[in-house]
Amino acid sequence: MNTPAKTTSDIRRDFLEFFASKGHTIVPSAPLVPGNDPTLLFTNSGMVQFKDVFLGAEKRSYVRAADVQRCLRAGGKHNDLDSVGYTARHHTFFEMLGNWSFGDYFKKEAIAWAWELLTEVWKLPKERLLATVYHTDDEAYAIWRDDIGLPEDRIIRIGDNKGAPYASDNFWQMADTGPCGPCTEIFYDHGPDHFGGPPGSPDEDGDRYIEIWNNVFMQFDRAADGTLTPLPAPCVDTGMGLERITAILQGVHSNYEIDLFQTLIKRAAELTGTADLENKSLRVIADHIRACAFLIVDGVLPSNEGRGYVLRRIIRRALRHGWMLGVRQPFFHKLVATLDGLMGEAYPVLREGRATAERALLAEEERFAETLDAGMRIFEEVAARVTDGVIPGADAFRLYDTYGFPLDLTQDMARERGMTVDVAGFDAAMAQQKETARAAGKFGGGVQLPAELVARLTPTRFLGYDMLEAGGLAVLALLKDGKPVEAVEAGDEAIVILDATPFYAESGGQVGDTGELDGVESRFTVTDTLKLAGQFHGHLGRMQFGRLRVGDHLHGAVDAARRGATVLNHSATHLLHAALREVLGTHVQQKGSLVAPDRLRFDFSHFQPVTAAELAEIERRVNAQIRANHAGEIHHMGMQEALDFGAIALFGEKYGERVRVLRFGDASTELCGGTHVVRTGDIGLFKIVSEGGVSAGVRRIEAVTGQGALDYVATEEHRLHEAAQLLGGNASDVADKLRALLERQKKLERELEQLKAKAASSATGDLAAQAQEVAGIKVLAARLEGFDAKALREAMDRLKQQLGDAVVVLAGAEGGKAALVAGVSGAALGKVKAGEVLADVARQTNGKGGGRPDMAQGGGEDGPALTAALAGVPDWVRQRV
Repeated sequence: MNTPAKTTSDIRRDFLEFFASKGHTIVPSAPLVPGNDPTLLFTNSGMVQFKDVFLGAEKRSYVRAADVQRCLRAGGKHNDLDSVGYTARHHTFFEMLGNWSFGDYFKKEAIAWAWELLTEVWKLPKERLLATVYHTDDEAYAIWRDDIGLPEDRIIRIGDNKGAPYASDNFWQMADTGPCGPCTEIFYDHGPDHFGGPPGSPDEDGDRYIEIWNNVFMQFDRAADGTLTPLPAPCVDTGMGLERITAILQGVHSNYEIDLFQTLIKRAAELTGTADLENKSLRVIADHIRACAFLIVDGVLPSNEGRGYVLRRIIRRALRHGWMLGVRQPFFHKLVATLDGLMGEAYPVLREGRATAERALLAEEERFAETLDAGMRIFEEVAARVTDGVIPGADAFRLYDTYGFPLDLTQDMARERGMTVDVAGFDAAMAQQKETARAAGKFGGGVQLPAELVARLTPTRFLGYDMLEAGGLAVLALLKDGKPVEAVEAGDEAIVILDATPFYAESGGQVGDTGELDGVESRFTVTDTLKLAGQFHGHLGRMQFGRLRVGDHLHGAVDAARRGATVLNHSATHLLHAALREVLGTHVQQKGSLVAPDRLRFDFSHFQPVTAAELAEIERRVNAQIRANHAGEIHHMGMQEALDFGAIALFGEKYGERVRVLRFGDASTELCGGTHVVRTGDIGLFKIVSEGGVSAGVRRIEAVTGQGALDYVATEEHRLHEAAQLLGGNASDVADKLRALLERQKKLERELEQLKAKAASSATGDLAAQAQEVAGIKVLAARLEGFDAKALREAMDRLKQQLGDAVVVLAGAEGGKAALVAGVSGAALGKVKAGEVLADVARQTNGKGGGRPDMAQGGGEDGPALTAALAGVPDWVRQRV
C-alpha cells in the first residue's frame, strides 16, 4: 500500500473533518460514565449518548452528527478482560468513530460517504474491501452493486445466524423491543498470508477478513411479538474502531503495532526494565493505562463495588503484570504523562484531570503490596482448612477476584505445600461472575415505555418550580404491570402520565415528590415520581377509590411539607459542595448525592479522611452562607455559556444543549434542574451528622437542615446531659470525668494482664514436666482452664522454648466451646506439622483449624471428645515419626 503513514491523531482528525464537510455537527465525546443511565456500567459504543434521541425522548438542534467516542468494554455483556493483551484487537478502552443521521439521510448517503472516505481520502485499495448486508436488505445490496460498483462476489448476504428471527450479525436492535434495523458492514482483506475466510463462511473467525465499519439503518420499531413496523423517521448509526482502521492505514496487522500503542509499550518497557518489546505483559499495561486514566478523569475512582470495582480490577491486572515483570515499586501512574502527550489534545478532560489520575493510580499501587500480603494471609487460612489436599475453586477465585492473585500464582503456592487447586471449580466461579456481570450490563431496569407510546405522547410540562398544586391535568397514559392500559380501578397499583404536573420526578439526587391526584370521583395516591424516557413524569402509586381513565382530568397536590424539607437539603447540598472545594481543594468533585426530606448525603472525591477541624470549618462556612441570605437566581443558557459563567457540572448527570443554572450569590453556581429555596436563609441551620469513606478516594458526608438540624442538636444535647448524670457531673465536665474513668480502666486492665501472665507462667512451668517423650520429641497435649486464644498462644510459645524439640497442643474451654492452638519446634519440625495435628484434634471435636508448620490454631466443642482427642496426641505423633 502506497498510502503515506498517518498517525492515530491524523486519522482521528481526518474522520471529523471529512464529515464536517458533509454538513455534520461535530459533537464532543461523552464521558465513559453514561449520564442518567443506570442500565449501563460504561459507555460501550458510540450510540450511547444518542440513545434518547433514537428513542424519541430527546431532540437535538442538528440532524447530522459526527464524533469520536471513548468507549470501555470491561464489564457487563462486553467483558473480554482476560483476552486483552493476548489478541490482536481486544481492548478495554477504545475509540469509536461515528457519524449519525436523525431522520435526515439514509442508506445511500451513509454507504457512499463510507466508501469515499476509505478509498478516496485514505486510499485503501478497493479490491481489498468487501461488504455484508442483511439477507433481505435488497436496497443496501443494490447500492453496493449499482452505485458503488462493488462486484457481487464481494457483497455477502448474512441471514439469521444466531438462532432466532432477526438474530443476525447484520441486524441490530437496542433491546428486545424498540428501534432496530439491518446493518451493512465493511471488511478489509489482509490477504492470503493470513488464515481465515470471508464473513458467513466456516472460517470467518480467522484474521484475514477484519470488520472495520458498521452502518446500522434503524428503520423499524419491533413489538413484543416480533412484528416490525417502519419508523416514521429512519436513522443512521455508524461505527468504526479507530485502532482497527489505524492498523490498516499504518500497514500493520495488530492494533498493538500502531504508533499510539508502540509509544505506550516503549514507555512501559522503560519503567519496568523490560527489553523484550513483544512481551504480552507490556501490551496489557499499555492497554490498561488508557482505560484507567480515562475512567478516573471521567469521575470513577477505585472501590469494591460497581464501576469502581471494575476500575480496581483493571488497575490490579496491570499491576500484576508489572509484578510478573519483576517490578516491586510504583510505576503505572507514570504512564499517565505519556498518555496525556498522545491523547490530551483530542480529549482536554485527560489533560485537566492528569494530576488526579496520577494520584489515584499511585494510591492503588501503594496498596498493591498490602493487597498481596492480605491475599497471602487468606491463602494460609484456606490452606489450613484443607483436609484433602485440594484448594477449593471458590477460594482460588476469591483470591483472584478480590486480591488480584492469578490462578497460576495460587497453584504455585499450593504446589509448595503439596496441594493442588480445583481448577474446574475456579472456572465455574469465573463463569458465574461473568454471567452476573452480563445480567448487570443489559439495557433495561426501571420502567420502559413502549416506543409507540413515546412517539405519540407529548413531553410532560413541569409546573413544580412555581406551584405545588394544579388543576386540569390531562391523563395521557396509564401503565399497569408495565403495560399501557385504558383505565385503572380501586386497589390497582399503576403509573399515571400527565400532560403537566407540579410533581418533581426523581433526578439529580433529589427524590421524587409524593401527594395526591384527585378526579371528580376518584383518588390516586402518589408514592413516588420518576422520569420516564427522559421527558415524561411517571406518577407511581395506588388507586384509593373510583376509576381513572386515559383522557380524564385531575387536580394534583404535592405533599408540601415533604417537598419543603427536601428543598432545604438540596440547596444546602450546593453550599456544602462549594465549601468542600474551598476547604479541601478544587480536586473535590461530586460523586453522587441523595437529597431526601430527612437528610442529605453527598459523596465527593478526596483521598483521605476529612479532619474534625476541616469538618468544623466546612460547617461554619455553609452556615455563614445561610445567614448571608443569598437569593436563588435561575438562569437558562447554552452549555458552554454556563461553563464560562462559572457553573459546575455534576458527575453522572446528562445535560442538553440548553441548561438551567442555579446561583446563590458568590457562594455557589451549578447546573441543576432541581427545586430550591428562594433565599439561603430559608435553610435555617446546617449540621453535619457523619463523615466517612465510601471507597478509595471517595468520602461521604451526611447532614441535616432546618427542623431536622434543630432536632438533631436537641437529641445530642439530651445524650450529653444523660452521660453527665451517669458520670456524676454536669455537661461541662463530661470530658474530664470520662478521661479519669478511662485511665482507671487502663490501670485495671494492666493489672489483670499481669495477673494472667503470672498465672500462665505458673501453669506452663507445671505443664512442662508432664510432657511425654516420643522418639526423641517432647509431646505435650493439655487443657488450660480460663485461657483464651491469646493466652493459649503465649503459653504455647513459652512451652516450646522450655521443651526444645517439641509438639505442643493446648486447649482452653468456656461456654461449651474450645479454643485450640498447636506448635512444633526444633527437630520436630521436619517430622510433624502443627496444622496437621491441630486439624486432627479439631476434627474429633466437630471443629476446624489449621495454620503454618510451626503454629496453628482453631476451635471445636468442649466435652469428652476433647479430652479423648488431647489424650490421643502422643499416639498420633508416634505414628508419624
